[in-house]
Amino acid sequence: MAQIILLQSEFRPVLPTIRGNVDYLRFQAELERMDVMLQLSGAETLFVELSLELWLARAGDHVPTAQEQAKFQRSSRQALRCTVLQRILGEGHRGMSRRLAECPLFQRFCQVDRLGEVRVPSKSQVARYADWLPAEQMEAVVGRLLRAAASTEAVSGLSPVGLANAIELDTVWMDTTCVAANIHFPVDWVLLRDATRTLMKATALIRRHGLKCRMRDPEQFLREMNQRCIAMAQAGKAADSKRARKRVLRQMKGLTRVVRAHAQRHRELLDAHWAETDWTRKQAEQVLQRIDGVLAQLPQAVKQAHERIIGERLVPNADKILSLYDADLHVIVRGKAGAAVEFGNTLLIVEQAQGLVVDWHLYQESAPADSRQVPASLERLVARLGEDVIRAVGGDRGFDSAANRALLEEKELFNGLCPRGAAEFKRRRHGARFVRTQRRRSQTEGRIGILKNDFLGRPLRAKGYAHRALGVVWSVLAHNLWVLARLETAEAAADARREAA
Repeated sequence: MAQIILLQSEFRPVLPTIRGNVDYLRFQAELERMDVMLQLSGAETLFVELSLELWLARAGDHVPTAQEQAKFQRSSRQALRCTVLQRILGEGHRGMSRRLAECPLFQRFCQVDRLGEVRVPSKSQVARYADWLPAEQMEAVVGRLLRAAASTEAVSGLSPVGLANAIELDTVWMDTTCVAANIHFPVDWVLLRDATRTLMKATALIRRHGLKCRMRDPEQFLREMNQRCIAMAQAGKAADSKRARKRVLRQMKGLTRVVRAHAQRHRELLDAHWAETDWTRKQAEQVLQRIDGVLAQLPQAVKQAHERIIGERLVPNADKILSLYDADLHVIVRGKAGAAVEFGNTLLIVEQAQGLVVDWHLYQESAPADSRQVPASLERLVARLGEDVIRAVGGDRGFDSAANRALLEEKELFNGLCPRGAAEFKRRRHGARFVRTQRRRSQTEGRIGILKNDFLGRPLRAKGYAHRALGVVWSVLAHNLWVLARLETAEAAADARREAA
């Protein structure tokens, strides 16, 4: 583990006294509790240590000076606090930078407040903060916070994070949900429109930098494709809608072939003569990758639209392209009112009695059945929280199976999973502990709604599985800090006792 340099405390301005707004004062108290919890739990220290290890590994043979390391440590703390606050506020990168410039309370929490000039991170820096550590190392930070909140080994008998009582981890509840992708509804012919837009915009960009092949203005192709899209949308209202849709799709396919040929020629021209532009090779590579990503998927997108509209044949979900810009997306059949089918990734959530998320997993591939997710979740819980911590597991009937019942019995864990069989359910519903576990299970649905709507965002704007998985970990960390801050602290408990006396 990298050695952290102890930094001298700096003078910081005092927050203005605010009167007349109870919501602001309550939120200020919560942020102050989060500040203390990040320090007392060791989560912030671990975050800085892991960041230093990664930073020193990237430095290679260069040995950073003490001043450079101190600057990086301050940036690491700001990265942790800014990203946590951004998840709590639900702001984008640009909005978060502006909110930091506006509010002294946010500046103090993120440790950017200074006497005189206050320098807040730009929107680009806020975006870099979100990718400060990979998801695997961020999971260790969340685990440190959970272990500290559950520990009773602290000075004066208090929880290490300042709570009046340590959190309970003996019983956990499981459920799954879908993290919706930030894409439009994947209509097959819309993929051809997306491909045309990306290829022609990239072609226009290359032509503006002096490399040209003979062709019409790229904007004309965009206008023609938009006209075909309008005709396709209106074709469904015609008397002979099937024939009209097939006719329009054939026109879109012909236009796509021309667009593909023009984009391919400009791509080869840029690859061979990029030095004649004002771009560097890395900048040219960005445009080349943008074109290559669409050209590689375009034949499959055309075939998919042909099969569905002209051939009137079903395409297996495993073979469907849902987005040209995000490959790790799946069709998830939920069968729920208002969301029978969703597009994204399956997320497993495991919470404890107070609502803290103690385990989570975002599946990159198509998720297995709920019952097959239990063994891996128990292994992660043991690795994160330790042996002999979990005593009972609850969940709906989707998690029940003969293998899981045997596994829980082998590990001496109380089986609070709802049985699939009606006879077994009637037998077990007379047990008081089973009834308590099942009644508490309904609250997990609300916890999923809070995590998705207030912290993940609907939809999650991160692109690519790696960024989405990292966004989930940041959201879990911010959510758990928020839940802990709202629990009764030792100081609040002492005040209540004094008032009662």
